[in-house]
Amino acid sequence: MQRREFIGLLGIAGFAWPLAAHAQQSRRAKRIGVLMSLPGTDIEAPLRVAAFLQRLQELGWTDRRNVQIDYRLAESDTLRSVAAALVAQSPDILLVNGSSVLEAARDATRTIPIVFVNVIDPVGQGFVMSLDHPGGNITGLSNIESDMGGKWLQLLKEIAPRVTDVAVIGANLGGVAGIVAAIRAAATFGRVKLIAANALVAASEFEHVFNEFARPPNTGLVVLPGPLTLAHRKQIIALAARSRLPAVYPYRYYVTDGGLMSYGVDTADAYRRAATYVDRILKGEKSADLPVQRATKFELVINLQTAKTLGIQVPPTLIEQADEVIE
Repeated sequence: MQRREFIGLLGIAGFAWPLAAHAQQSRRAKRIGVLMSLPGTDIEAPLRVAAFLQRLQELGWTDRRNVQIDYRLAESDTLRSVAAALVAQSPDILLVNGSSVLEAARDATRTIPIVFVNVIDPVGQGFVMSLDHPGGNITGLSNIESDMGGKWLQLLKEIAPRVTDVAVIGANLGGVAGIVAAIRAAATFGRVKLIAANALVAASEFEHVFNEFARPPNTGLVVLPGPLTLAHRKQIIALAARSRLPAVYPYRYYVTDGGLMSYGVDTADAYRRAATYVDRILKGEKSADLPVQRATKFELVINLQTAKTLGIQVPPTLIEQADEVIE
């Protein structure tokens, strides 16, 4: 998706964005390239960008004044070409989300600083040398640790104690191996049978896979983060509801779309935090010297209406722990 189309999407969300540059652009204006792997109609895109821009402005940067921002959305099959085209614009810095987008950006440039958000295990995937000393031209925010898998399974058992079989669904995404291993370990400890791990490698498989999941009684789902589950979350949520499968999701927007429960970082806040690194790099600091930030704040969100539909009585203790309860 090109900048004009993306700006139009942002406008739909209620923000007034400039559609053309000022007649004269300051020669000192910095250039930021923003590359995201979200569908063009997904409301998450403008929400994240709005958080990023708000924090940038607080730090003294205003789009089309002292900074020029070039936004691009790309599907998985166009990531490399879009990343290359964005790099050809010679931005001073790139902001990217997710492992696949980061990989495309890294392959397009080894010199332009890159700040990432929502990347799992950046060391294990080879993007940085270490979290404290990333080296190279890449740094950013790692939103999920491997042990999160155990936490998701624990929460699923709390909200649906009768669950005895668990399926872990998502794309074969880089970085999730550690999460699946943590879920497997927690399942063994909690006497839960893991019936499928990392299924759903294509949207065309959804119906068949969910039909298989629904056969054993007392089955629950852990939905992994990734471009596939994000782009098709409404279909996944609908299939889980149809199959009467309790599920835990990685982010709040799954629950606002009708999912049962989520535990994860605030994705908009990640973009606000990323803006601080963009500011520091634009002011002269080196990405190699900025440690990768780990997530420190997580939110538990529960949809009581969905729980009621599934016949689940949410424990009061879990409601008390929740950061948000959707009636």
